[in-house]
Amino acid sequence: MTIPDREDGALRAAGIVARTIVGELTAPVPAAVTSFVEGIVGQARPLGVLFYGSVVRAVANGAVAADPSLLSEGILDFYVIVERQADWPRGWLARAANAVLPPNVEYHERVVDGQVLRAKVAILSLRQFRRMTRPGSRDISVWSRFSQPVRLVWVRDSEVADAILRCVVRAVGTAALWAAKLGPERGVPEAYWEALYRRTYGAELRVESGDRSRRLVEGEGSRFERLLAASWVAGGLRDAARDGGDLVSGLSATGRQMAVHRWKAQTRFGRPLNVARLIKGAFTFAGGARYLAWKIERHSGIPVPLTPFAERHPLLCAPAVLWRLMRAGVFSR
Repeated sequence: MTIPDREDGALRAAGIVARTIVGELTAPVPAAVTSFVEGIVGQARPLGVLFYGSVVRAVANGAVAADPSLLSEGILDFYVIVERQADWPRGWLARAANAVLPPNVEYHERVVDGQVLRAKVAILSLRQFRRMTRPGSRDISVWSRFSQPVRLVWVRDSEVADAILRCVVRAVGTAALWAAKLGPERGVPEAYWEALYRRTYGAELRVESGDRSRRLVEGEGSRFERLLAASWVAGGLRDAARDGGDLVSGLSATGRQMAVHRWKAQTRFGRPLNVARLIKGAFTFAGGARYLAWKIERHSGIPVPLTPFAERHPLLCAPAVLWRLMRAGVFSR
């Protein structure tokens, strides 16, 4: 049977997206990152571990190769994907909270090759990962993060790798379609992505610099252009076109207006959701006291010694820490 040209084009475009994401997922990372991940996984039984964020960008642009100390100066960001909540070691309260309001976040710190590496580790089930990368998801944080470059640094088997690949491809497709609906009527590809990321940050309780959305795309222009154009074709935007250096989404003014209304309705709970996560994190952020102590010392230069009791009960000890910082003059600088 002959495949119609339009369908054939959609299949080719989907192949471009899939091959691009496979190349990113399987790209090498520093051996120290691999060792760190193997250490935090230990005897647990996750499906896979995804590495994303600013350090991935530093790895991709060669900055880490030129200066390996960058790994210890920042925070590594990982998502651990599990089949069941019980597959990652933590208490019953944390497992229940992660089932109701994902993801939970943990702080891990390990010495690798003489360097102290630090990481924030979020936990999602594969089912949650699938749900949170769909276009209709009310939680935009997951698909927006995974529309950016990511590495699969640990995986149980090839079947799981395929399942995770499908989620990441879905996240890219979701982001590209929203970029068409929320971006300019026509413009260079970077303009669509920057408009999208401004919207996603605006819908979350996140304090970011004004040029943050631009910096996410900076240096990766060809990657974002390729994924945007291919995702539009694969996603069924039949009137999308290229006009010189610009892309044209082909959406009518009415369609764009409807999309903006839908975005507002869909993200209405974005900030309340993040507030709820912050409250939940006060009780479930494993290692959170060590993370905050490191952040305080890094930004103020004042060490915050932690007793075993303070590590177990950070909320009870918070007033004493704040008093110590006030006496040191941190809040008057």
